[in-house]
Amino acid sequence: YPLCALAVSDERPVSTQSTWETFIIDNEALYNISHNVLKQMEPTYADLNYLISCVMAGVTCSLRFPGKLNGDLRKLGVNLVPFPRLHFFLVSQAPLASKENTGYQLVNVKELVNQVYSPRNFFSNVKPDDGKYMTASLIFRGPMKTQEVDEICEKRQTANSDDFVEWIPNNMKTSIVE
Repeated sequence: YPLCALAVSDERPVSTQSTWETFIIDNEALYNISHNVLKQMEPTYADLNYLISCVMAGVTCSLRFPGKLNGDLRKLGVNLVPFPRLHFFLVSQAPLASKENTGYQLVNVKELVNQVYSPRNFFSNVKPDDGKYMTASLIFRGPMKTQEVDEICEKRQTANSDDFVEWIPNNMKTSIVE
């Protein structure tokens, strides 16, 4: 639920009984990203909304753009959700850059994967040490080699196998969207 210090209204959480996929975003995490990662001392609602729009544009980009091994939201729900009630997704974004940053950031695939798994980039205030990932879907944008993406993600998953549940084989999917 929203952090009391950042809540704007007294509305109750929306029921998610009829959704297939729910992406969890909380105010405290948005504020932490704005303050700690983007170095905004007093983020406005426009700044927080910009973060939400960026991450949701990334989540839905496979529906709007072509790509190699394009895994869209339908495939995500079918292939990575083992039980229909487990449709709550932790969202992360990399690289994170403010609207004012006009410089182009050149980041390699390994750095992107490391940033995605960093709690600083999570849009929900959760600690990965408190649990395990059931599945992961990484959607990459731009020109990159499928083999490089697969190798780096496989190395990451092998090195951090304790962070993933062992009862779901092939629990990481990657997509490259142009």
